Amino acid sequence: MTSNALIIDGYVDEPACLGVAPYISPYVREVAGVLAGHGYAPRYVTIDQVRADPALAAAPGRGDLVVMIAGLTVPGAYIGGKPATLTEIQQIGIVLREPASAIGGPIAFGYAPGGGKKAIRQAIAGFDVTLSGSPAVALDAWLSGGEPAGAGDYSLTDSWCVAGAGIVGEHPAFPYVVCELETATGCSRATVGGCSFCTEPFYGLPRYRGIEGIAEEVAALRAAGARHFRLGRQPDLLAYRSSGGGEFPVPRPEVLEDLFSAIRESAPDLKTLHIDNINPGTIARHEDAARAALAAIVAGHTPGDTAAFGMETADPAVVAANNLKAMPNDVFRAIEVVNDVGGKRTHGVPELLPGLNFIVGLVGETPATFDANSAFLRRVLDAGLLVRRVNIRQLMPFEGTAAYEENTIGRHDARFRAFKEWARTHFDEPMLRRVFPVGTVLSEIVVEITGRPSFGRQMGSYPILVGIPLELPARTVLDAVVVDWGMRSVTALPCPVEVNTLPVAALRWIPGVGKKKAATIAARRPFGSVEEFRAVAGETGIESVMVF
Repeated sequence: MTSNALIIDGYVDEPACLGVAPYISPYVREVAGVLAGHGYAPRYVTIDQVRADPALAAAPGRGDLVVMIAGLTVPGAYIGGKPATLTEIQQIGIVLREPASAIGGPIAFGYAPGGGKKAIRQAIAGFDVTLSGSPAVALDAWLSGGEPAGAGDYSLTDSWCVAGAGIVGEHPAFPYVVCELETATGCSRATVGGCSFCTEPFYGLPRYRGIEGIAEEVAALRAAGARHFRLGRQPDLLAYRSSGGGEFPVPRPEVLEDLFSAIRESAPDLKTLHIDNINPGTIARHEDAARAALAAIVAGHTPGDTAAFGMETADPAVVAANNLKAMPNDVFRAIEVVNDVGGKRTHGVPELLPGLNFIVGLVGETPATFDANSAFLRRVLDAGLLVRRVNIRQLMPFEGTAAYEENTIGRHDARFRAFKEWARTHFDEPMLRRVFPVGTVLSEIVVEITGRPSFGRQMGSYPILVGIPLELPARTVLDAVVVDWGMRSVTALPCPVEVNTLPVAALRWIPGVGKKKAATIAARRPFGSVEEFRAVAGETGIESVMVF
């Protein structure tokens, strides 16, 4: 008789409003494959579903199994995917009395409620075991009668990813869910300790996943209905299957070409194929090879992509004290290179832009650090470069990292807040105007929050938050044209813009209109042509997407 198993997903790799549209991690799919292989019938719920209906966390009883994936490695604000809190995890554990239960994921490294706090390792009440290392490998070992621990092994997890691919259909956002694809674990700088705050060196030197395994997983996910993918879970995609170069392996463009080609052959009708981390130090040290590798990415991905740079700081003293990847000038050069290769617009949006990550609280930080950070961002603006987004986070150090013992958490809180506010006001808003000018059409926005305005995002990495001044049902999919900007979002109108039927509250967002002129436009409707509309409203910059 087949036993039941429940996977509770309380894990989010990136703050969803800044990182990824609703997504499902490889951990979940691998665990689903393990459970199926051991004779269980797995089902899947997210922590958000459990919050709405706690009864979903209850398994039928004896003989069943509950596996929870929990923890976070990146603090931040979340939309459509807030990770499970420690209290929630403990409450779920206490409720699980009859069925066997296990918990795995980043929670094994420790837990902190957010940035600016140390992640503390602690036992989670109620769970029978904590899965150490790779959740899937540890689960397989435990179900086979061994210890619940084990390092990642692609010879095992590749087949589990394929076997567990069907679980994606149970995600509440399906089919609008991004499937994270792991390409590597470990860090090429592990032998020198890696960055002071990072847990990736815990896995040792890089172990690269084979192209065949990735392609087979994509094929299985496509067969399950998935169409949105992101190549994540690696410190530097440019280093994929590279050798030589020591801490900064030399990119192999031909290998990336093969990777993207294999993915597209496995899912020829995919809608999203984005990337995650790129090491700016690799670009600075191997510019020609990096350019070719970035060109291979641009040729194989879908537009609107972001290369996340772990810059951390623009203070050279902090870079040195924390063994970081690149000096400020290296990062600046990397921004220029990505702009050169990926700045071309396709369907109105740049192909590939850099994203910058800052971490506050590192050892060596002083008030001058924040001046250096601001000066760096001003330099980027003054140079006319494009940056998709800037993340500013407080350090959340894990036990075993150098930053766990040495840091400046809490010492410069006022400067941190001032820098963050400065960046949002003086960098983010003008940069959004540059990246998404008036008239930019954003295709296939999925509404996640209904109201007035409604909020939605495109699928992919670091999608811009789009406010639409209409009350739209959740999961509505629409194109929209950019008409205004905030610090971290844009305002857009449904495209094509139906001037004769838009509510007055929406008309006022047409560039140059405002409240008073919106009332005049409403009174003069219907218009029969652009010329008639211009006679009342003047030039707006979005006439090309209007219909009458």
